[in-house]
Amino acid sequence: MSETVQLTIDDRQVSVPSGTTILDAAQEAGIDIPVLCYFAHTTANGLCRLCVIEIEGERGLQAACVSPVRQGIVVHTRSSNVDRARRTILEMLASTVDLSESPELHTMLKTYQAKPERFEGGEKRQVPMMDDNPVYIRDYEKCVLCWRCVQVCAEDAQYNYAINFAGRGFNTSITTFLDKPMPQTTCVFCGQCVGVCPTGALKSKREYLFEQGVAPEEIFAVTRAQGKGKHSQRGPRLD
Repeated sequence: MSETVQLTIDDRQVSVPSGTTILDAAQEAGIDIPVLCYFAHTTANGLCRLCVIEIEGERGLQAACVSPVRQGIVVHTRSSNVDRARRTILEMLASTVDLSESPELHTMLKTYQAKPERFEGGEKRQVPMMDDNPVYIRDYEKCVLCWRCVQVCAEDAQYNYAINFAGRGFNTSITTFLDKPMPQTTCVFCGQCVGVCPTGALKSKREYLFEQGVAPEEIFAVTRAQGKGKHSQRGPRLD
């Protein structure tokens, strides 16, 4: 039987098994902590830092998705330091990445009264849309580098390793080995990466074409032609 740990989260007494993360403990207590890179069926890595919380007596903010509970700690999920950190992250994301298909992030922007215009004039992510296969498109202008797609393509689900990170800092991106078109990689087009993407950076090809006004009867012909190898690595936008 696991040892029970008692802690306080936002003035609520919480008892959970040892090894539970602060994020899970808060969720069990009905306390909401925002997440972006975290996904219940992938390994938590604490990349986005939106889930940061403050622990009394400790220096700095901790990522709740990877921080285990400890006996007697007092956790604050909405202190001024926490709100300021989340607000700044959201502002930087909104000023550099296309969040037009990220309703959850738009809700967070309102919740934390974020003002992306603070970073107006900064460099924006501008990447040609990748249209190289009949199953899905890759629109990395919408990518927030949450790592979910990389994880499900690797040990967390498929073990295909078709995609990974490349570059550093602002130039970090998701790509294939040697930047090859997706059909030339180990991708089996299972669609799991599309399913876990939170921002629309990965989208079903048929859904994308339908949104662009392509007639349903034409969509099959387009995707079928690509399936036979008639594709370009970097397709033009239709919008």
